[in-house]
Formats: sequence, structure tokens, C-alpha cells
Amino acid sequence: MGKGSAALQNPQFEFPVSSRDETPCGRPKNGIRPLSLRLIRLDTMRVAVLQTDPSYRNLISDVVKRLGHTCVTFGDGLVLSKALSRSTVDLLILDWNSTGLCGLDLLKSVRSSFGERVPVMFATPDGAEHNVVCALTAGADDYVVYPVRPGEFGARVEALLRRAYPGSSTACLEVGPYRFDARQQTVTVRGKPVQLSGTQFRLAQLFFSNIGRVLSRDHIFAMVWGREFRETTRTIDSHVSRLRLALEIEPVNNFRLQPVYKSGYRLLHLYDEGKDTGEDRVEPAPAQIAA
Repeated sequence: MGKGSAALQNPQFEFPVSSRDETPCGRPKNGIRPLSLRLIRLDTMRVAVLQTDPSYRNLISDVVKRLGHTCVTFGDGLVLSKALSRSTVDLLILDWNSTGLCGLDLLKSVRSSFGERVPVMFATPDGAEHNVVCALTAGADDYVVYPVRPGEFGARVEALLRRAYPGSSTACLEVGPYRFDARQQTVTVRGKPVQLSGTQFRLAQLFFSNIGRVLSRDHIFAMVWGREFRETTRTIDSHVSRLRLALEIEPVNNFRLQPVYKSGYRLLHLYDEGKDTGEDRVEPAPAQIAA
């Protein structure tokens, strides 16, 4: 899983990176072997945590990682906002009184620009009823006051993720002519089995569980390869190209895998055959905030 890290302070506002003992493509340096890809859960999610207090930040990060998800942490709301202008996440856990940009303003920006797709939870020492009401009214999905019980907090996180991404936790996923079996890690297209590597299967399931949603390159890398990255790499592009060919992701099967400029990729579900409108069916966008 992705390794925890401190809040960002670099001027490029990028998400934290993994250990420099590994290359972007996972080849070991100095004889150190990279993370085994077999340990990556297919329902792993990417969570961004904003907490001003380092002890709270570390506590939440530990809970999230114990659940099997990757976690990127921040101590400044403005830094998180700028990071989200180029990167996507599956869940936001915010502090009410954060520095730079307060949690409520960050929530309002997400909801006004990108709707309800990405769940947002507050975890804060401030339990004033007025603040709880304001947060929930503005679109927060949950509001937890410290001190938290790790088991309960983890259950709340999992409940939010289950509701937001129901396809990610199902054993079998059927979309159009595609059928994915998570237990066997097999896929069929119009009933015909297609051989995929473990990496290709994780990549395919990630796209088909997030139809219409832009997934940034670092989001894809974290979910498929199990760690954050900053270095430029063509690994993702190469795998996407091979996956597109292997699964015949093209209009004849009512899907298109679209590159998104300066971001990543998006799988589009086209209109059903016989409905020649020339338009694509596009789902709500993910949490990305204009800098």
C-alpha cells in the first residue's frame, strides 16, 4: 500500500511520493525489492486527509491504511486544494479549522463544482452544533468529533466508500459486454475469455468501476501499482494502450477510453447501439478543484 507521508510543502503541490528506493516502474534500486503487487486489494481506495494537528493526521492515516486503502495527508487546506486541481481521490477527510483554507470552504468548492460523487467526512475537535449543521447542510456525508474510536471511525469510512462506489466491492461486475470476476481475476467480452495479467486486470477493473470519471495518473498508479509517484513515466500509457487492444475498448462495444489532457484517463460509456445521437454518456466528474 502507499506509504504515509507528511503534509506537502513543495511548490508544485503534488501528492506525496513513495520511497525513493524504487523506480517509477517498480524496479528495485540498491537491491531493495518493491512491494509485491499480489498484496494490492482490488477494492483499494485513495483517501486524502486534511488535519492541522499532526497527531490527528497520523491517527486517521493509520486507520485508513489498516483498512487497506492508500492515504495522502495534508496540514494545509490551500495545499490540498491546489493538489486536487491535478489529482483525484475517492474520499476526503477534512478538518473544520484548517490553516490556509478551512474545511467548510473546501467542501463548498468541491460540491459546487463537482457534485456529490466523492464522499466528504469531517473529523475535528470542534463539535459545536452550529458547525455540524453547517457542514451537513453544505454537503458533508459525515461529521465525527474527537476523540474517535478507531474501529468505529474505520467502519464509517468503509460505509461511505461502499455507498459511493458500489461496483468496487462486488465479486462480479457486469458492464455492457464485459464481465469481471474479482475472485478469479478473469474477464470475458461477449462471453469470450480474455487473458489479462494481474496488473491489466486491476487497471481494467479500476476503469470499469469508475465509468465516466476522470482518474488522474497518480491516482491510477496508486491503485494499480500500490504506491504514490511523482516522476514522469510512460508505464501507465503503455498499459492503457495494451488494455484497450486486449479488451477491444472501442465504440463497437459502446465504450471509449479517453485520455484527459494534463490529468489522466476516463472511460466513457457510449449510447447503446441504435441510438445514433453522436454524443457520449458522461457520469459526474470526480473531486478536482480549480487552482
